[in-house]
Amino acid sequence: MGSTGSIGTSALSVVRHANTGAQGFEIVALAAGSDVAKLAEQALEFRPEIAVVANERRLDELRARLAGSGIETAGGRAAVVEAAARPADRVLAAIVGAAGLESTLAAVQAGNDVAIANKESVVCGGALILSEAQKAGVNVLPVDSEHSAIHQCLGNGRSLEQLTLTASGGPFRTATLDRMRGATPAQAAAHPNWNMGIKNSIDSATLMNKALEFIEAAYLFGIPPEQIEVLIHPQSIIHGMAHFSDGSVIAQLGSPDMRTPISYALGWPDRIETEVERLDLARLATLDFSEVDGQRFPAIRLAREAIKAGAAGTTILNCANESAVSAFIAGHCGFLDISLIVEDALSRFLSGNMAGSPCDTLEEIGQLDRYARFLVEEWLKRAPDGGAEGRALG
Repeated sequence: MGSTGSIGTSALSVVRHANTGAQGFEIVALAAGSDVAKLAEQALEFRPEIAVVANERRLDELRARLAGSGIETAGGRAAVVEAAARPADRVLAAIVGAAGLESTLAAVQAGNDVAIANKESVVCGGALILSEAQKAGVNVLPVDSEHSAIHQCLGNGRSLEQLTLTASGGPFRTATLDRMRGATPAQAAAHPNWNMGIKNSIDSATLMNKALEFIEAAYLFGIPPEQIEVLIHPQSIIHGMAHFSDGSVIAQLGSPDMRTPISYALGWPDRIETEVERLDLARLATLDFSEVDGQRFPAIRLAREAIKAGAAGTTILNCANESAVSAFIAGHCGFLDISLIVEDALSRFLSGNMAGSPCDTLEEIGQLDRYARFLVEEWLKRAPDGGAEGRALG
């Protein structure tokens, strides 16, 4: 699900390489948002049972491109959900944003193991997904490099004291607030280590990506947020660490290439050979670590505040951020405004009459999503021209 995005194309690269050897994959379904040309190209190469475009207006074009291929086609949100529920050994959930929650849940409820690259689904509906996974007796396997690392480090998980997630620091790791204030979407999306889509890249620039992964780790591994730390690690070589009560720290290392965690999630409990560049520690020579600067990057603090309010709080955080990032890309606010907008939405939610809202069903999550986006629209309407111009993050 999300085959034409950065995770989807990397996953198909893993499949392509695996299919040249002894380990082979059969693709059941491919689903994409609106990139019909790439989806059709993928479908003709990998020959799925069905190719689905979420943007139903592009369905006729998809049908034309796949005419005579024997590949079934469908369009619309319901068709994406149906595709995710088709019998499969594993469903890769890689649709960006809260929009991926419905198909992820459908895959789990259908009894399919899910390799989850859609952290927003976990942030908004982690408790629901994991509860349904337990009922269905299926595995939920992390694809984010940090959570994949933790999964590999945990062993039986006994005597665990702490988890550490690492963050590269993004393109503005050493930038001043003045430079960040004037950043363009292109500058914010220019990640130094990872090749990601624009939304995830901008989230990495604000460190909101790491804030969402912090919340995701608490859900996936059932660990209190007080026992999860985040460190800046610009080389992106150590992806995660597990600390144990005897003083041992087990870390997972690898080149910054998403094909490694993707292959781990697709092949687990086995490992799949990849074309990833092998790690050369002698050439690297140095690995650096530092604490997060909370003034320039308040996202981790906001995540800790949100998770105290439970699933409703983390849903508001995520959905407000999605809306704020969209506003930044569209030129309706500045880069520093993203964190200000999210903080304002979270504060208004926590102090308002919706603070105790349930978040146990898709409908309740959808209501919170709409409320978060309403709060962002309200901020944008009352914000002075220039947004973060003349402001500082406190």
